[in-house]
Amino acid sequence: MTHSLHGKRRWLALIVLCLGVLMIVLDTTIVNVALPSIAADLHFSETSLVWVVNAYMLTFGGCLLLGGRLGDLYGHRRLFLGGITLFTLASLACGLANSQLLLIAARAVQGLGGAIVSAVSLSLIMNLFTEAGERAKAMGVYGFVCAGGGSIGVLLGGLLTNLLSWHWIFLVNLPIGIAVYALCVALLPAARGHAHGERLDVAGAVSITASLMLAVYAVVNGNEAGWTSLQTLGLLGVALLLLAVFLLLEARVEHPLMPLGLLRLRNVATANVVGVLWAAAMFAWFFISALYLQRVLGYRPLQVGLAFLPANLIMAFFSLGLSARVVMRFGLRRPLAVGLLLAAAGLALFARAPLDGSFVVDVLPGMVLLGIGAGVAFNPLLLAAMSDVDPADSGLASGIVNTSFMMGGALGLAVLASLAAARSEALAASADATVALNSGYHVAFLVGAIFAAAAGVLGGAMLRPGMAGGPPRQTGEGVDARTAESSRDTGAAAENG
Repeated sequence: MTHSLHGKRRWLALIVLCLGVLMIVLDTTIVNVALPSIAADLHFSETSLVWVVNAYMLTFGGCLLLGGRLGDLYGHRRLFLGGITLFTLASLACGLANSQLLLIAARAVQGLGGAIVSAVSLSLIMNLFTEAGERAKAMGVYGFVCAGGGSIGVLLGGLLTNLLSWHWIFLVNLPIGIAVYALCVALLPAARGHAHGERLDVAGAVSITASLMLAVYAVVNGNEAGWTSLQTLGLLGVALLLLAVFLLLEARVEHPLMPLGLLRLRNVATANVVGVLWAAAMFAWFFISALYLQRVLGYRPLQVGLAFLPANLIMAFFSLGLSARVVMRFGLRRPLAVGLLLAAAGLALFARAPLDGSFVVDVLPGMVLLGIGAGVAFNPLLLAAMSDVDPADSGLASGIVNTSFMMGGALGLAVLASLAAARSEALAASADATVALNSGYHVAFLVGAIFAAAAGVLGGAMLRPGMAGGPPRQTGEGVDARTAESSRDTGAAAENG
């Protein structure tokens, strides 16, 4: 069992796991800076270039739940190593790609490997750190990697593309992936899956994976195809139908892919709804502010990455130390609410950023508030999403919260980009192009601020008070007999082991 590790080995294992997660997080943004170079080299058209990003998002979003459950059934360490291997080999294929088809196919495989790593890494960390204070600190490190990795990706992408070539944004993953694999083999003992005696719910896996993939496809192509087009509405309708089929299957099968009792756990359900809103706000901050810096203020890619550095440093300060102490002192509810409301204030500041804005006056204050808000809120949100879950379902709970973040971010970004584009188009005839563009960004920032504020209010009102660092609490509220029995079996095994 992973929790048999003691002392420094657990913290070394945490660093290695977070390095693997950072590699996945970086890859979601590092490619954005290199897209013009990729298009010129491989002769992508504007419409086909989006598939360099969408192919990754499609498999990543569609396979998170499946990856988490496979980890529960067959061992989180085994699945983590498999995901790292898949992601590293796909990165090699991306770096060596000399055609559009090869690059897009390799990006899809990257997404599959990334989904597996993301889904099981949180479970491994939760099982490594069972004491309340240590778990809060460990989740702070994980939260910093997830929250700050995207900004680092922009900086690293600009650096590698400018100094070397776009191939190196993928090839840089090779030494990292090899090191992570070797260190995980050395540090993490082999362990069987927690869900002994269960079989994979194949019908449930197929229906939910297809549903998520169709939903992601519809969302990422919504702006291009039109949100009211037959394609978008049809795909979303089929995705909802498959989701309904999945829920019916899960209510009837003996060993469901997702025990529906998880969704009746108050903290789990609340944290995932908050996660959807918060991810939408985070994507608004990261992507729309990057566009504002480039297209309105004229920043170069490397300057954009440097502009995010203050927020990254602040998130590091809070996530790597202070956030854990805040959670131990005030519990989950208040830090989550305060952090998200601070982030909402930061987005509101960006909603008034002028055409001739200066970094110190118009960019830095919003970045500081968003850095503090993300650093304070991310840790309690992740803890709340995993707090009431039995160890046998930890991989699944991790997959659910990751899916909430991905779907919330993808849907939120698509909606906010559509609102920004609609506002800019409405002003295009009567205003300068840059003025119209900036006005559209203002709308996106304002709606993002509303999302973050709504998430803060919901978390503050609905989360159960208390610290989620101890053993899972089985209160009988919506937890089925199978989950309760699994909890007793796990506890007995821990005492005997």
